[in-house]
Amino acid sequence: MTENAVILLSGGLDSSTVLYQAKADGCDCYALSFDYQQRHQRELDAAKAIAQAAGVKQHQVVSFDLGLWGGSALTDEQLNIPRDRAPSEMTTEIPITYVPARNTIFLSFALAYAEALSAKKVYVGVNALDYSGYPDCRPDYINAMREVFRLGTKQGREGNPIEIVTPLIDLKKTEIIQLGNQLQVPWEKTWSCYQGEKLACGVCDACKLRLNAFDELGLSDPLAYRE
Repeated sequence: MTENAVILLSGGLDSSTVLYQAKADGCDCYALSFDYQQRHQRELDAAKAIAQAAGVKQHQVVSFDLGLWGGSALTDEQLNIPRDRAPSEMTTEIPITYVPARNTIFLSFALAYAEALSAKKVYVGVNALDYSGYPDCRPDYINAMREVFRLGTKQGREGNPIEIVTPLIDLKKTEIIQLGNQLQVPWEKTWSCYQGEKLACGVCDACKLRLNAFDELGLSDPLAYRE
């Protein structure tokens, strides 16, 4: 018997790989994306394309406004997106692209959706190695949220807590790409860039991490970039 699973899907490389991993694990997949008034909608277009390609049971897009109080370059256009940073700068400090409490908010929605579906699992594409600057992508945070899932739901209190599944948490970006290739993730449909233009910028942190990983593997990224 297949199990229902909720997958947090941003449309990026990591979350798309996680969705395809959930499929490979034999789950009935319910994708969940968020329109939180982020800088652009391009990633939501990618999420819809990936969800359709993966053949999910349902794809929900939840809307709310984190731009009301800003605090991040992804929700406040007065703040500049970092460009051309060295890899060491990307992983040793909490960057301005960190959105306050975003993963806690996302996981709370996912928990509610999963319990309503009687799902056994919530998949999330957090990755501690490439994004160690983000406090809500680290193992200690995920472990704390597992306890919230256990204590904060009827399902958990009855001894059947919803599991948080983090297939990528210990993987390097190159290893994530290798896994995605095995799972046949359509990279050309994904979107990682912090800018919302027709072509990816190639110089923001997300673009550079992605491009560097493909390059390290001797592969070409099928996503189109600006010259």
